[in-house]
Amino acid sequence: MTERNIPLSQRESYEPSQFTEFLWWLSTAEKEILVDSVVDRNRYRIIGMTVLATWAFASFAWTYFFSTVVDSAVMAIALGLFMGFIILTIDRALIKGITKFNKKKFTPILFRGLLAVTIGTFMAQPAVLYMFDKEIKMQTSLDNEKRKMVKRQELDSLFSNRKAELLAQKATIKSALDAKYADVNAARQNFLAETDGSGGTGKVGIKDIAIAKRNEYQKLDGEYQTALKTEQAKIDGIDKELNEMEGKIKAEETAFTQYLNNGFLTRVEALSNLLKTNAALQYRYYLIVFLLMLIELMPVIAKTLLPSGSYDEKVLLREEMEIEIARSNIRKEQQLKELYNQMAHEYDGEAIKAFFRLTNEDRTEKIKSFSKKWKEENHQTFDGFWEKMKKEILTKQEN
Repeated sequence: MTERNIPLSQRESYEPSQFTEFLWWLSTAEKEILVDSVVDRNRYRIIGMTVLATWAFASFAWTYFFSTVVDSAVMAIALGLFMGFIILTIDRALIKGITKFNKKKFTPILFRGLLAVTIGTFMAQPAVLYMFDKEIKMQTSLDNEKRKMVKRQELDSLFSNRKAELLAQKATIKSALDAKYADVNAARQNFLAETDGSGGTGKVGIKDIAIAKRNEYQKLDGEYQTALKTEQAKIDGIDKELNEMEGKIKAEETAFTQYLNNGFLTRVEALSNLLKTNAALQYRYYLIVFLLMLIELMPVIAKTLLPSGSYDEKVLLREEMEIEIARSNIRKEQQLKELYNQMAHEYDGEAIKAFFRLTNEDRTEKIKSFSKKWKEENHQTFDGFWEKMKKEILTKQEN
């Protein structure tokens, strides 16, 4: 914004635009003093623009941050604007404390720089997340799948001992049944071989030996069927318990899946994982963070680097003048109060003297009256008379 050259005789009529006044307010400049400092007008417009840019950036960054936390867009915008206003207040406080007379003081500048860096670092985080939104979403999906796998491993580990115990019991039962079934099958094969003459005695038909082998086969088969019924109930119980375990694991996995999200911390973790595996992203990430931090530091940098003109001198002189006027007013008020007290003392003294002069004769008459009455009352002592006189006639000292 360029400013046309106004002649000296007309400078007192300069009226800044509303936008210029707004920029001056952002830069914490006093309009009444700055309006007469021609060179400093533009400097404080520049500072105001840096504060405006930082304010807008902070509002957008915080709005995006809250959009990852709350579901309502209106609430996210309201909270973002609120936090942006807080950042604006902090920036105005920082630059208000930087003047021509303390730019060379290291401690306040260091404190303001550290505060600005802290705020800038945090503000840069949501902005970076927004810039790499697609890559972060993809990494978040991978991270969530890893979390599911880890959760499954934890659940399997939780039930592993009991599961191994049940599977061992089931394997033992099946092994015993298989052994019995092998005995039954062998007895059956011996019986058939005896009846068809392909084994045993070699005689075809049902003979004594064949009958004995058949009885042996039937006996083993009956024992196997009985054992099968008994052990099958145990196997069914084991299978039921195993299915219940699996059902619990599935339920826990389902509940855990509902907690998976792409919130702020999840995205930050995804960004951290991306930085570990992507060298190209690391370079750009730190460069972007540095640039975004500069946005927050802009007002402090601008106020520190820009040269000071007549405005700061006028502010200092105006402040000294107001302090001196305030002291002078206090002194004058003190003098007036002292004069009032002195005059009040003098005139109150005259009034008291007049009071005693006017009441002197009346007090004498009252004393005579009390003396006459005391004389008439022979039963009253002098001490009693004196006590009454003190109460009625004599004055009491002020406390």
